[in-house]
Amino acid sequence: MKKLFSINPATEEILAEFSILTNDQLEKKIGLSNDAFKKWRKVSFAEKKVLMKRVVKILLRDKEKFARIITLEMGKTTRESLAEVEKCATLCEFLAGVTEELLKEELIKTEAKKSYIRFEPLGPIFAIMPWNYPFWQVFRAAVPTLMVGNTMLLKHASNVPQTSQLIEKIFSEADFPKGVFQNLLIDTSMSEKVIKHRFIRGVTLTGSEKAGSTIASIAGSAIKKSILELGGSDPFIVLDDADVKKATLIATSARLSVTGQVCIAAKRFIVNKKIATQFIQELTKHFLSKKTGNPLLKDTDVGPLSGKKILETIENQVNISVKMGAKIIIGGKRILGKGYFYSPTIITNVTKKMPLYFEETFGPVATIFIVNNDIEAIKIANDTKYGLGASVWTKNLERAKLFIEELESGSVFVNAKVTSNIRLPFGGVKMSGYGRELSCYGLKEFVNIKTVVLED
Repeated sequence: MKKLFSINPATEEILAEFSILTNDQLEKKIGLSNDAFKKWRKVSFAEKKVLMKRVVKILLRDKEKFARIITLEMGKTTRESLAEVEKCATLCEFLAGVTEELLKEELIKTEAKKSYIRFEPLGPIFAIMPWNYPFWQVFRAAVPTLMVGNTMLLKHASNVPQTSQLIEKIFSEADFPKGVFQNLLIDTSMSEKVIKHRFIRGVTLTGSEKAGSTIASIAGSAIKKSILELGGSDPFIVLDDADVKKATLIATSARLSVTGQVCIAAKRFIVNKKIATQFIQELTKHFLSKKTGNPLLKDTDVGPLSGKKILETIENQVNISVKMGAKIIIGGKRILGKGYFYSPTIITNVTKKMPLYFEETFGPVATIFIVNNDIEAIKIANDTKYGLGASVWTKNLERAKLFIEELESGSVFVNAKVTSNIRLPFGGVKMSGYGRELSCYGLKEFVNIKTVVLED
């Protein structure tokens, strides 16, 4: 029987192992999700609110325990894991309070006596989620899905099985009805069966471009709604009038959070030549001040990469680019010994044919591009197949308007780090995917927007 292994990326120790579901077990879980939906769809918002508030209490009560499991399984620092769990609680609290209002019927004036729009749940939704935010990514998809009256089946990343089991237990302890939220310990090859199952009404994926293409193709062939939140190669654009000290401080966080394994991490630093030297010096100082090591220790700033494959990928991207002429300012190598550690790295002289130019970099590597003017900055920023987020740094907010209009991305942050906010829609364009999560827009992705017209 196939198994999933939970491995500590800081020590390479096997923490736990789990058996993969059989086809019969999977079929029963899908059937249970559909049976649960028939009742759950009729549960009042008031009742759902009570249950979701219980989830909030559990998350906050046991946040240290949950954070430790996250850190042990995928390697982010305990500080980052705690913040992640707390953000999940904030989302639950928020949607418990506003979902009913956001989904109320909308009256539309037409020639009919009465016409309106109502929002109804679709059915069981299949979620395929990644390891980099193993709590947040699941809650970001699950909470709106459940609050609108759908049920959810989760296929989490194969390296975080303990986390996925924990999340199912949280909803169970909060007294959500059996089958409303279920964790599926399945192999990637079994996802197609789930998507094509007659009971499944939609699929949401956060993952790689390759995974997105595969899942979208399967969902499309089965006429199933899908949301894709894929990769990113976010530009961090620093104009010549920017506050360089502030920009480099935020740039360090934007690149090194979760050891650089974030879809909306700043990955390409596009800097005006007038302040390039100062920017590189300040960024180097900040990078060198960060301690890499055991993510369970409070004084650790940068943990390991999540797995051997991720480490080998970033190592190859850097090595090939250096052979092609890229210049390492600091770092550029794996840290020897146990664990999947890579040194925080700053690289310049990156050109178009290099992997560091056209590929997404999931690791603590900052590439710096020096430009002459704003138009050149926009050109380089848009010269990517991705379009998730972007940030611009300038003291002149009028000057920022050109970037807001011209950058090909799902979001633009001016003088701020790109982050997700529960009140704002999150998603991208181009090969970064389609659909939106969070806010009222994300809430309505998996609903039947039903038109109703009444006449005498």
